[in-house]
Amino acid sequence: MSAALANLTYSSPLAERAAKQGWIKWAIAVTVALGAILEVIDMSIVNVALPHMQGNLGATLAEIGWVITGYSMANVVIIPLTAWLDERFGRKAYFIFSLIAFTIASILCGLATNLPMLIFARVLQGLGGGSMLGKAQSILFQTFSKAEQGAAQAAFGLSVIMGPAIGPTLGGYLTDALNWRWIFFINIPFGILAVILAMTFLPEDDPHRKQRATIDWAGIFLMTVGLASLQVILEEGQQDDWFDSRFICTMAVTSLVSLIVFVWWEFRVEHPAVDLRVLRYQSVAAGSAYSIILGAGLYGALFAIPIFAQNNLRFTAMQTGELLIPSAIASGVAMVLTGKLIGRFGPRVLIAAGSLVTAGVMFSLATINPDTSSEELFWPLVFRGLGSAMMFLPLSIATLGSLPKHEIPAASGFYNLTRQLGGSLGIAILTTMLSRREATHRAALVERVSPLSHEAMHRVEALTGFFQKLGSSAHDAQFRAFSAIDQILTGQAALKSFDDLFTYVGIAFIVTLPLILLLGRGGNKEAAAEAH
Repeated sequence: MSAALANLTYSSPLAERAAKQGWIKWAIAVTVALGAILEVIDMSIVNVALPHMQGNLGATLAEIGWVITGYSMANVVIIPLTAWLDERFGRKAYFIFSLIAFTIASILCGLATNLPMLIFARVLQGLGGGSMLGKAQSILFQTFSKAEQGAAQAAFGLSVIMGPAIGPTLGGYLTDALNWRWIFFINIPFGILAVILAMTFLPEDDPHRKQRATIDWAGIFLMTVGLASLQVILEEGQQDDWFDSRFICTMAVTSLVSLIVFVWWEFRVEHPAVDLRVLRYQSVAAGSAYSIILGAGLYGALFAIPIFAQNNLRFTAMQTGELLIPSAIASGVAMVLTGKLIGRFGPRVLIAAGSLVTAGVMFSLATINPDTSSEELFWPLVFRGLGSAMMFLPLSIATLGSLPKHEIPAASGFYNLTRQLGGSLGIAILTTMLSRREATHRAALVERVSPLSHEAMHRVEALTGFFQKLGSSAHDAQFRAFSAIDQILTGQAALKSFDDLFTYVGIAFIVTLPLILLLGRGGNKEAAAEAH
């Protein structure tokens, strides 16, 4: 048991005994990982239930989308504030409060009788959940020695990587078997368990900790306005046709001005709400930049695969969730192995290997066609899970592992924010890309269907004859033939747009490889010495 743990005070006999036996830190790891996975699952669990919510609450498609947008906005606002809130209220007290807030908000979501109540509850849930995600990683870095960081961060990484795959599967099952309200009620027993574990195993807060004399209200306000506006742009931009919308333009100006003033103010004020000075560490600056790319590529691709499976392969929501399970399992296995290998090879080598594996998977997915089966997607998705784990865990170590422990909460909050924004950015870009590339490919394909094209006219004549045999008149048969051709063109254009999407993501991972050279080594020399 480390000297740091030996000097901590615990609140129960069980925790005292665990500390003496040396497994208290693993009890802490399970506690914070449970909180993190609850938050991450709830980011994606609602996706498959949106149509049911829409019908039950009498909302439009645009209105029901705010169930996701509200949660995401709350997440990105609260994550960078976790270090400040932790210092002001205490690590244990704040983490337990976040768990309780998340659980109560889940109950309110399940009991919502109208859309405004549901959106309000989702915002509260996002505030509690984002706090848990922001604190989980910093607690692990502050609890474990450098020699043990690989295994400790694997517990956190499992939550973040497996959550998006588990969410849609669990959401589909609960919605089909019970109803959409149970995607929120399922959080109650696990939330209560997490609160009990946190009360039992997290060390008591230092009653003599130094509290800041002033609250940076200006910084909090500017950051909230800037990040919330940015998240609205990313969530609603494609639907509102981006900058053709006055609303999106207004949000863009608001976000840009607020964030510029926020950065200026945080470097000027003595006690900032978000300590941006941690960016003076090269590992934090480079790691956060690469985290945006990682979030965009991994979450964006994971977002695209279910769309392809449901729209092109005609999978149900449940079948789509099951398609992602092997990837989640592969991520779990790889996370454990990566935790053991990181001390030997260093984080940068593993990140580079993971990037190349992921790029290869994207290029493989770029060959999909209408005849692609779930069996043919199995291995690409398994290797996607392996590549994700090989990047995620080492990147956390390289970014935060060599920092002084008192700097980790602020750096962890900023790093997790960049990954969250990267995911939103990736989904926004890839959604727009799918729409634009589909329109481009469709226009190119339509040009080939003309009276001068022998092949096209032969296909029209064959389909017309087929529909006439089914009893349609000559005019109706020809109309149905052209409608069938139109559907074929639309399907081919959509397929080509997915091919482009996966190709571009693969290229992005290769092009950004030089960023890895700017990352830190995560203190692995010290870790290796400590391990031996």
